Amino acid sequence: MGRMKHLAKELIVSPESKVKLADFDPGATHGVDKSRAAGQLVKNLERLSLLQYLLYAEARRSLLVVLQAIDAGGKDGTIRHVMSGLNPQGVDVTSFKAPEGPEKRHDYLWRVHQAVPEFGKIGIFNRSHYEDVLIVRVHNMVPKSVWSKRYDQINDFERMLSDSGVRIVKFLLYIGKEEQARRFRERLEDKTKNWKFSPEDLKERGYWDQYIEAYNDVLRKCSTEKSPWYVIPANRKWFRNLAVSQIVLDTLEEMDLKYPKPVADLSGIKFE
Repeated sequence: MGRMKHLAKELIVSPESKVKLADFDPGATHGVDKSRAAGQLVKNLERLSLLQYLLYAEARRSLLVVLQAIDAGGKDGTIRHVMSGLNPQGVDVTSFKAPEGPEKRHDYLWRVHQAVPEFGKIGIFNRSHYEDVLIVRVHNMVPKSVWSKRYDQINDFERMLSDSGVRIVKFLLYIGKEEQARRFRERLEDKTKNWKFSPEDLKERGYWDQYIEAYNDVLRKCSTEKSPWYVIPANRKWFRNLAVSQIVLDTLEEMDLKYPKPVADLSGIKFE
């Protein structure tokens, strides 16, 4: 599947670009053949498992995967299908909901920093610190004079993490408005999925255009060389899973992970 090697370049948001989500097709597959996607995903997951072991053995760096999406965009499904082959002892998944308790009595990045993966591990953020320039902005939870400063603060925070050995890769799982409606209807019609639907989902859907504009600013202001954003067309779940797995795989490969040297000379050790 030669097209897979080019996905990262096609889906990455170049730093300081004037990107607009309106220019992306959420149903695009970038020339990838669905008939071969399942087999390629299996190969990617096998390789990811090996690289995770290397990351754990090296224990000098970590990988942080950030997942953002409009409601029903597929964050949970991506975690379930792309990270299924990893050793759960080496993966930490953090879901960021509305701050509560001590989280409300600290700066907005306090709880995020505590969830950053330790060296040797992969961390996955299901939503993230970007909610503080998304939902906070859309619903006017703080003044523009406050949230508008957060883009630079987030870039500084991610730069510090990167300089400290945390590799960051960020995915916006982009679905179309019609696809979101279809998924909501499915949740309403399928009793096994009723629990996933909330009347608040429809209320949030009314802010679609405002969220798209907020995401546009996130992509324009916070995709950097060391901490890039990728826009993943996510109408087709099979392509979403394949693209995310490939980019995570490429990222780990680029880290050039190495086994550590033994702590002692093992050549003379023998067992009777």
